[in-house]
Amino acid sequence: MPEDTLFAEVLDPANRADPYPIYARLREKPVSRQSDGSVVVSTHAAIRSLIFDPRLSSEDLPPSRRPRTGNPIKDWLLNPIKDRIVTAHRPLIFRDPPDHDTLRGVVMREFSVTRVQALRQRVERDVDALIEDCRGRDEICLVEDFSYPLPVAVICDMLGVPEKDEPQFQSWASQLATALEPDTRHDEASRHRTAAAFDAISGYMRALIREKRRRPTPDLLSALAAPPPNGKPAMGDFDLISTAILLLVAGHETTVNLITNGMLTLLRHPHEWDKLRADPERAPRVIEELLRYEPPVHFRTRKALGTIEIAGHTIPKGAPVILLFAAANRDPARFADPDRFDPDRDDVQHFGFGGGLHYCMGAPLARIETEIALVALSRRLVAPRLLSDPPPYRSGASLRGPEQLGIGIGGVV
Repeated sequence: MPEDTLFAEVLDPANRADPYPIYARLREKPVSRQSDGSVVVSTHAAIRSLIFDPRLSSEDLPPSRRPRTGNPIKDWLLNPIKDRIVTAHRPLIFRDPPDHDTLRGVVMREFSVTRVQALRQRVERDVDALIEDCRGRDEICLVEDFSYPLPVAVICDMLGVPEKDEPQFQSWASQLATALEPDTRHDEASRHRTAAAFDAISGYMRALIREKRRRPTPDLLSALAAPPPNGKPAMGDFDLISTAILLLVAGHETTVNLITNGMLTLLRHPHEWDKLRADPERAPRVIEELLRYEPPVHFRTRKALGTIEIAGHTIPKGAPVILLFAAANRDPARFADPDRFDPDRDDVQHFGFGGGLHYCMGAPLARIETEIALVALSRRLVAPRLLSDPPPYRSGASLRGPEQLGIGIGGVV
């Protein structure tokens, strides 16, 4: 296939089960211009040199534009106001400094190690309960029965979302996650669905924030919504709503993929499954190698604010830029035998949680959830085996993971 259309093959759902041969082709030219004008960066060294470059902007989402309704008041007054507000108050992963740094600083003060570690027992209880629900069955779907409900419950608990409201977040989160997919950003029907989901979850969050201010509880959203003792709040209400939505969506979408990809990889490598079951202390090494070998996020997009010379190539000003993290994670110039899953390899400097200013805020929580989940699954599931390989995958190329993962089991201990 022509070099300038390789990334279109990455986006093709037919290649979702194994995009790595395409990534290898892309790495032959570290910086490659595609036929649509985008620039794909695919080697470890090239991405590492760009992730802190201020000439790459994260503000690359198209402006919000709600569909016509036929109601003149909505079409000419209300919706344009909503669109301006949404565009000006994007979630912080779509913001540049100084706004990004200010918002991230506010969140990180509350998204503390202490708060995350306090969730460990909650995660352990939820994991054991979900596995117990599989008792008496000889087949399970890991996504539906385990790796989706676990992160949703945990992030909702952390934010302070009432348990009874958790189910309605699934469709909202799945739709909003499409903002990371280049091919859906400019699809009119998908943009309309995203706008509707954003309006619905925004309304919910606005009401929840009001309730947290009236009756604060010891959760993250109450802490972020609390008025400061003096002075102006560091985060206005519109930014608070978009931040809460980001934490909810990012807090479980990536972890679903990490747990599911982890289980799939371990069952494909039964000797590593046996090692983890025999020695749970291996879990951190297993997870770091999973983040390199089968990361939950395969790429992020940027926009070039100026002309950038890198690796003997030129990124023109204004060009969309794709940082292909998953290709860099298997770069043979950085990792020996990169297509081999090896938790015992040293110096695993991966891009599994991105990098630079936008390194994943929820990485510590995702690691805890995945460690507890995989250790418990290895200890309690009897003779697990894949029912189909490869499994069916979700449509997204950026947030890549199985839509379902059927596993046959001999029981639960």
